[in-house]
Amino acid sequence: MSKPAKFNREETIQKAANLYWQKGFHATSMRNLQEVIDMRPGSIYASFGSKEGLFKEALQHYATSGIVQLNQCIADNDSPIAALKQFVETAVLANRNCAPSGMCMLVKTVAELTDENADLLEQAKRSLVMVETAFAELLAQAQVQGEVDTQQTPQALARFLQIQIIGIRTYAHANSDDNTIQDFIDAIFSNPPLAMQS
Repeated sequence: MSKPAKFNREETIQKAANLYWQKGFHATSMRNLQEVIDMRPGSIYASFGSKEGLFKEALQHYATSGIVQLNQCIADNDSPIAALKQFVETAVLANRNCAPSGMCMLVKTVAELTDENADLLEQAKRSLVMVETAFAELLAQAQVQGEVDTQQTPQALARFLQIQIIGIRTYAHANSDDNTIQDFIDAIFSNPPLAMQS
């Protein structure tokens, strides 16, 4: 008697995240999920509690993956600002064809959901704050190293950077000119408040 295939939770969540990223929460049906993650409804409910439960884990997976990517950029660079620039380039340009949508899944979720899905909406907002906090920690290091002016707090700089990334990713979703997008990224780090100090 053959053993059933082992359930790989992380792989399943990644597949679900890509589907939710592509279609959004409301447009993703249970049938869509069944086909993509190759699980029956009963197994989905037993493993994740509900479509909403799986979506929460997909959001968390997406945010955590972003932090892992940021940490890799930090490991690759001595400069905090260089690490942030590499992260933005990877998120906007290098990964634009790796997922169904170039737009940030967290931003798409915040834009899509209403108070009817308050729990999921809060999860997405918390995940955005988690990423922004990681930016702030790195920007604080950049200030200590003299790379960035100290007139603004690291939190304010992190919010500025988050807004720039959201804007460029949204633009990149509708425009395929990589050179123009690279110019936008370069401008973030060559103009105040994130211009490297000479």
